[in-house]
Amino acid sequence: MTSEATTPHGARPVPARTLASSDYKTLGLSALGGTLEFYDFVIYVFFATVLGALFFPADMPDWLRQLQTFGIFAAGYLARPVGGIVIAHFGDIFGRKRMFTLSIFLMAAPTLVIGLLPTYASIGVAAPLLLLAMRVLQGAAIGGEMPGAWVFVGEHVPEKRYGLGIGVLTSGITGGILLGSLIAVAINRHYSPEQVSDFAWRIPFILGGVFGLVSVYLRRFLHETPVFKELAGRRNAARELPLRTVLREHRLACVYVALLTRVLSAAIVVVVLYTPTYLQKVHHIPAAMALEANALATLTLTLGCLLAGWASDRIGTRAVMLIGWGGLFATAYLFYSGLPGTPATLFWHYGLVGLFVGSIATVPIAGVRAFPAPVRFTGLSFAYNMSYAVFGGLTPVILTLWLQHDTMAPAHYVAVLAALGFLLALLPLAARGHAMRDGGVAPARGATMAR
Repeated sequence: MTSEATTPHGARPVPARTLASSDYKTLGLSALGGTLEFYDFVIYVFFATVLGALFFPADMPDWLRQLQTFGIFAAGYLARPVGGIVIAHFGDIFGRKRMFTLSIFLMAAPTLVIGLLPTYASIGVAAPLLLLAMRVLQGAAIGGEMPGAWVFVGEHVPEKRYGLGIGVLTSGITGGILLGSLIAVAINRHYSPEQVSDFAWRIPFILGGVFGLVSVYLRRFLHETPVFKELAGRRNAARELPLRTVLREHRLACVYVALLTRVLSAAIVVVVLYTPTYLQKVHHIPAAMALEANALATLTLTLGCLLAGWASDRIGTRAVMLIGWGGLFATAYLFYSGLPGTPATLFWHYGLVGLFVGSIATVPIAGVRAFPAPVRFTGLSFAYNMSYAVFGGLTPVILTLWLQHDTMAPAHYVAVLAALGFLLALLPLAARGHAMRDGGVAPARGATMAR
């Protein structure tokens, strides 16, 4: 039986639109671009030790070198809100597609430049300053890319496939972490440490830059979202600064999305980015095994995003959030309390907790529809990037200090934030938000409710 969309005033219902070939193209190109862009953003951390040795003086203390190297990495997080707000502002005024394409160019070009930069031995202090400048540009780009991608896809796909569309895109973005991890493992296995320091460290950056520029070209074949076309046709685009409208009329939605992002950042930063180092430093698990287990967890995370998006269309976003964050709470303790364990339990438990980290797909599913179309890009970008910049950067510091007193700190940290996600699922915005098309209120499964 063909499902039907709700129409106002008792009008004859029309068949709900299903995924068409154009939707698959939109999802494919958007997910590919997200994969490559997030790869470009995270590949830095996999080669941080090498970059520290090459871009700072050889006689600098090792701790100070690493501190400055990770300080440059953190600069990318701090630049996210600025880039996100600026790109989103113009995205709400001039269109989603233009900014969606610009953001990946702003990521690809600096990544390529990093791969070609001369080192400290060649140009002195200019080397780390140029590296910092490129990292700031990368942060600005990722600040616009992720909210922009979610809005772009959310406004394109059919209402009854809204969750799946967001889930596919989120899985593509998290796939960038997996790609970065696999490339790092391959480089370190194929080349000796001397070769990596000499030239091989440049390969992943040059590859990321080139593939990113290819993705810029491919995004030329995407079309502007129907929602923005409708707004432009009615001359209904925001006449004042979109951010001003957001701060005046949508403060509750901003707080809600910021808190959800707090949960998302904890899951990603702790379980995916921080834990490989934790496994090596605290539990003395060999680096190769820790990275391989991390790659498995990142793969199950990617699959979990797909599953969360698919389930959201069928049982509702609230139910998926309750199951997902509850599962993350339980599996976090299962994983961290069982360490170091055996290789089998390490892989099994890490993969299981990674699957529940896939619940992060519910954050953009709820977040995109938390704001009306005229300020949707700006609202989501502002709340998401401000929260991620603060908490994403603070999380490693908090854990490092906490670990001095409790080796189970990562488990407690993830569990507390998972409990917060569970509570946020009980609030109205988890189940209802602004309809993607008509500016009304939509129930959790994405079917539009007429005003």
